[in-house]
Amino acid sequence: MVAAARAGGAVALDHYQRGFEVSIKADASPVTEADRGAEHAIIDVLRQRAPGYGFLGEELGESGPRERRFIIDPIDGTRNFIRRIPSWAVLLGLEEHGVVTAGVVFQPATGALHTARRGGGAWRDGARLRVSPVDELARALVVHASVNFVRRTPYWEGFLRLADRTEVQRGFGDFSAYLLVAEGKGEIALSTTVKAWDVAPLKLMVEEAGGRMTDLDGGDGIYSSTVFATNGRLHDAALALIHG
Repeated sequence: MVAAARAGGAVALDHYQRGFEVSIKADASPVTEADRGAEHAIIDVLRQRAPGYGFLGEELGESGPRERRFIIDPIDGTRNFIRRIPSWAVLLGLEEHGVVTAGVVFQPATGALHTARRGGGAWRDGARLRVSPVDELARALVVHASVNFVRRTPYWEGFLRLADRTEVQRGFGDFSAYLLVAEGKGEIALSTTVKAWDVAPLKLMVEEAGGRMTDLDGGDGIYSSTVFATNGRLHDAALALIHG
């Protein structure tokens, strides 16, 4: 999986450095030739090294067995990628019988590599990750997606309540919000417009670092349109605030 993420990242980085064309998908989100090329490169490596597995990718869709499959986001943070902001990543998760068992997040522009294996911990460049020990909302950092995305959902008023009760809020968005929780640099992260490929490796990363990830209604899994991660200690209290 690391080799596949690096292969996809190399393709994306080449486009990032020399230029690319942007088009708009049916859901109004941007996509580039780099997204498609990177996903092809990732799948090529995985097919060679893990034959018999299926795939679920943002750009190339679903193929092969569902019992054991790789879930792929070739460029998470495409809007950053387009604006030449170096905060974008290859996300790769392994789902086995409905459970994510391994995850990789590779940031080609910076070289940072995060990995996680169920029961084996979460790691950044060889260093073990641990969530924050903060146990009071008044001391918590909230990391959120684009404010206008949150505003369009039923969770807006709850988000404002959470903002009022926490120490500080930052809008990093995409994968970086959840890595901040896993690394112990923030306590709460949320997004309201996600797909399975946005969530799969990050859920495992947060959980293996000692945190908790659900959707904004408290449900488990990776197939909701919302995601909510905390250091675990603040999860129930923060969700209660969101729901009034």
